[in-house]
This record gives sequence, structure tokens and C-alpha cells, in this order.
Amino acid sequence: MLFIFDMGGVVTNTFLLTQLYNKLNITTEDFYKICASGQKDIWNLFQTGKINPQQFWTQFNDRIAAAKDEKYSKVPVVENDLFRLYFHPSKNLETVSLIQQLKKKHRVVCGTNTIDSHWENHMERGDYAFFNQTYASNKIGCAKPDPHFFELILEAEQTAPEDAFFTDDRADNVAAAASLGIHAELFTSAAELTAKWQQYF
Repeated sequence: MLFIFDMGGVVTNTFLLTQLYNKLNITTEDFYKICASGQKDIWNLFQTGKINPQQFWTQFNDRIAAAKDEKYSKVPVVENDLFRLYFHPSKNLETVSLIQQLKKKHRVVCGTNTIDSHWENHMERGDYAFFNQTYASNKIGCAKPDPHFFELILEAEQTAPEDAFFTDDRADNVAAAASLGIHAELFTSAAELTAKWQQYF
């Protein structure tokens, strides 16, 4: 059996961008609107490894400068990688324990949407060390909820969908995995997931 775990919101706490939005004097909705305002969505490019942090913030600054809406007039020029600066996740030790139990008999991997800034932090902290392998969107060039994200993992792991299990805290990602025949569970708590999967220990 293959078990695929999301990282943020499952193995570590969900990263809240509140501090970043406050720094930029911008709402969550407007942040992503700016990202998608040009010919290409720079958040998607960033998340799939097509651009690096410096390129992301340079293009973000350019799009803010070109925006005609007065509400963006108070957004400062970004000179540092705020995603790296404000990223301070903590581990969900109960989930880590579940992973360690499953690894005794099964292959357990991480399937995560991330960006270079957060990838570096997770690597430094050893968050991916719990897994046999990590499949990150910024490294494989594809992001959830695109079903191809899961197809790439299944191909790499040489595993049929019916022999794979997946958990994520986002319903759209769970639905995408389930559409391929993967046994997918919406993550609510480590205790609940452990109760469902303990039969595989």
C-alpha cells in the first residue's frame, strides 16, 4: 500500500498569511487578484517551480505599480522574501506518529503544494525526513488539485490508484485524488485519521 500525506495543515500547522497581508496592506482576495492580473498567474508559476522567489516578488511589485486601483497605492515595494521571513510552522506530532506507524509496513510519501521559500524551511527543519519520498509541486512542476499531480506520484511509485491512500485538509485536493480511484480522506485531526487507518498498521 502507498500512503500519501499533504504537509501544511496535516503534518505541520497551516501557514497563515495574515502577517504578510498586513505588511502589504492588502486583502487575501486582492493578493491573488494581483498574482493573476497579468498574462500568467505568478502564484501558479511560483508554486510549480517555474519562477523563484526573487522573480515572484519582482513581478508582484511590477503588477502593483501598474495597477490603476487606488486601493493598491499603500502597498509597499517588497524587497525581501516575505514568504521565507514569516514562515514558522510547527509539527503535528500525532500525525508524525501515524506516519511512523504506517512506515513499518508500507511506503509513505509526502504530496505537497509548496514554494521554494517554504521548501527550504521544511528541509532545514527536517519535516520531509519522516517520509520515504517527497513529491512537491515546485519540484515536479504540477500542483493540486490538478489530477495529474497524483498521476505523477502513482507513476513514480509504480502503484495503482486502488492501492493508494491520500489525506489533505483541502476538500478540492481530496476530490481530485478520489476522482482517480485513490482512497482519499479529508484531514480533520490525527486522531480521526489514525482511527480510520490503524487497520493498516
